[in-house]
Amino acid sequence: MGLPTLEFSDSFLDSPDFRERLKCHEIELERTNKFIKDLIKDGNMLINALKNLSVAVLKFSLSLQEFQFECIGDAETDDEVNIAQSFKEFSQLLTTVEEERRRLIQNADDVLITPLEKFRKEQIGAAKEGKKKFDKETEKYYSTLERHLNLSSKKKEAYLQEADTQIDKERQLFYDASLEYVFKIQEVQEKKKFEFVEPLLAFLQGLFTFYHEGYELAHEFEPYKQQLQFNLQNTRNNFVSTKQEVEKLMKRIRSADQDYKPPGQWTMEGFLSPGMHLDSSLLHNGMVVNQPEMFKLKSCIRRKTDSIDKRFCFDIEVVERNDIYRGTLFRPLQFFCKVRHGVMTLQAQSESNRRLWLEAMDGKEPIYNLPAILSKKEETFLNEAGFNFVRKCIDLVEDRGINTMGLYRIGGVNSKVQKLMTTVFSTKAPVDMELDPETWDNKTITSGLKNYLRCLCEPLMTFKLHKDFILAVKSDDQNYRVCAVHALVHKLPERNKEMLELLIKHLVTVSAQSQFNLMTVSNLGVIFGPTLMRSQEETVAAMMNIKFQNIVMEILIENFNK
Repeated sequence: MGLPTLEFSDSFLDSPDFRERLKCHEIELERTNKFIKDLIKDGNMLINALKNLSVAVLKFSLSLQEFQFECIGDAETDDEVNIAQSFKEFSQLLTTVEEERRRLIQNADDVLITPLEKFRKEQIGAAKEGKKKFDKETEKYYSTLERHLNLSSKKKEAYLQEADTQIDKERQLFYDASLEYVFKIQEVQEKKKFEFVEPLLAFLQGLFTFYHEGYELAHEFEPYKQQLQFNLQNTRNNFVSTKQEVEKLMKRIRSADQDYKPPGQWTMEGFLSPGMHLDSSLLHNGMVVNQPEMFKLKSCIRRKTDSIDKRFCFDIEVVERNDIYRGTLFRPLQFFCKVRHGVMTLQAQSESNRRLWLEAMDGKEPIYNLPAILSKKEETFLNEAGFNFVRKCIDLVEDRGINTMGLYRIGGVNSKVQKLMTTVFSTKAPVDMELDPETWDNKTITSGLKNYLRCLCEPLMTFKLHKDFILAVKSDDQNYRVCAVHALVHKLPERNKEMLELLIKHLVTVSAQSQFNLMTVSNLGVIFGPTLMRSQEETVAAMMNIKFQNIVMEILIENFNK
């Protein structure tokens, strides 16, 4: 039930019922006053919390701005460039949001705190002042009235008339105070409906404006977000394919000799015995350098086992050697190195390690390399049987499985794939052998096609042009990439180019159905990059270029007509 109405006429009667109704208004006024004080306190806490939040977000934004990504390798893909730039984009977005929040905070005091404080002080404060005056006049009036009623009737007429005049005056003052108080207290109760609510509405409007700006920023950010998600997915796919190849390399390294040395890298470096570090790059052209010292190498000979009680030893003979080297170069080798007329006996760490050192210094011992990626049994060739197999596979895929989800990504059962390869490429199989669609399912066909291309004795894009293709797509200029790849494609041998055209034309058809099979150009690049391209060097650095192999595939598919 609402507050009772206070009639002005009741001010003259000043009945107990009037006082009771007035009391209800006073309680409500006090409650409103307390609520506004609490609201101002909470509002200030909210504003301070927003300020602290803004400071924290700006600090976070600055941290994002200052971070720099470092990727492995001498170049980055477009995806990696965008990902590396993303922190700065995030930072800019957060900074823009905080600029809007700062405006909200700056306006909050003017639109919320100040009006509420003004209403509490001016309106509620005025009502309280009216109550004080009303209480004061009430006390004066009823005190005077009590004295007046106690006057003796025997008093002189003039004295009684003066007393009547005085009581009339006090009554009028009381009535005025009562009327003003009744008016003011009801005025405040009515004004709080708008003067109290309007500041809250203005503050909420500012809050909604801030949120709307955030929504607009989010809407503008959406295309960038989608592009970044695409970049992230591409990079994740590249990582997965690169990781698989690096793991294969690690397993081959593990199964190879522990002293494996990358092919073509003739520099030999390592510890021959405790305390001595030797770098064979300093032996080239007959010169050996250790710190500022230098001596000339004459020969290097493997030491016979029965001539020394140490294993894995070899002798190097040096000339033009001064005595100063005895104290600096040879002292660390006093237990393993004996100097005899310019001959040093050095000890390697193992037999295979000794062979590597001898080879580096023109020795004759063989070097053990990694196990071959493919056995001779697995190798395939770019011949008529291969061309026929690829054409048959493509025809089957395009006739019945072009919309298969995960086409080329999801592999077939290994035993079935091996059976397919054995059947097609056995010496007794006809060159133009047909593939029975009832016998071979789609996954077996697609896996067989990839297997054939992966097992070519030389990758389809050739070892010779591999580095040129990689270098071409490392350029920052998009047009140059396409033109460079275009030129390199026409440097491929005719058979390779013919097979590449056959395959890429098919992949264009596959990517055109990506809404069904989910095989976008990027996804196809991840699958066929390592399949059609392979570095001759088996190193981690070479594996890190797989992502650029994928880009070559993307360019070929996207620019097939060219």
